[in-house]
Order: sequence, then structure tokens, then C-alpha cells
Amino acid sequence: MKHHAIEQLQTVAKIDQNYPRAATRIERLERWAELLERNPTRALATLHQTEHQPIAERYAMRGNGSPISVAFDDPILRAAGLENDSYGEAKRFFELSDNQLHNLVCYCHFGTTVSAATAAHHIRTTLMRPPGLVGRLLAIFQR
Repeated sequence: MKHHAIEQLQTVAKIDQNYPRAATRIERLERWAELLERNPTRALATLHQTEHQPIAERYAMRGNGSPISVAFDDPILRAAGLENDSYGEAKRFFELSDNQLHNLVCYCHFGTTVSAATAAHHIRTTLMRPPGLVGRLLAIFQR
């Protein structure tokens, strides 16, 4: 392996010295919504009855072609720390409550599939609400 100074490499390739950098929660959610909006009519798999699963099983839930797998397919989100396409990892990485993620990926809301546009809409709605207790209270009063 040959080593070069950054200055030398910049003559050969454009180097982003900030990459990968830690993305904020809002940036991660925005990126996810943008990925979904690239193919808005795509039918994505839902997860079955997330609210009824024991925590360990819920956190391990995943589905090929789900909204979560769209995020995991993105190299930028993986570089920012998204480790897999499970429910639990999406909850951790995007800093979502169980209720927020349930509303986005659960079978009981959409049936076996949800359109990418609908999933993106739910993510954008989440962006408008702060996480935690305040966000839950706002959601209750806005119904």
C-alpha cells in the first residue's frame, strides 16, 4: 500500500474531508424521505403487527423491500451508522418512538404494502414533531 499526503491526493481526486460525518436526526430522516420519494409508487413491504410482538422479537423484525430496507440500501445512511434493516435498528438510528415507527411500517395501517410516497409522508410528519413525550402529546392533540 502506498501512502500519500491529503494534499497530494487532492490533485488526483476530490476529497471530502468531512465524510463520513455524523448526521443529525433531522438530516437522517430527511435523507430517508428523499430516498423513498425517488420512486413514490413503489409498493413496500410492511411488518406484521409490530405493536403485539415482544420487544426482542419486534426489534429483530425486518422485511425485504420494506421502507427500512430502502434506508439500509443507501450507502450514505450506512456510513452515518445505520447497521441493518431491522425495526430496532431503525428505531435507534432515526430516534423514533415505537408509535412513530409503528405508524410508518405496520401492516395494520396499510395491509401488506405501503407506497413509498405514503411512507415518506409519514417520515416528513415525524420531522415536524419533536421526539419524546412532547411529540406524543402534540400527536394526541392534533388528532
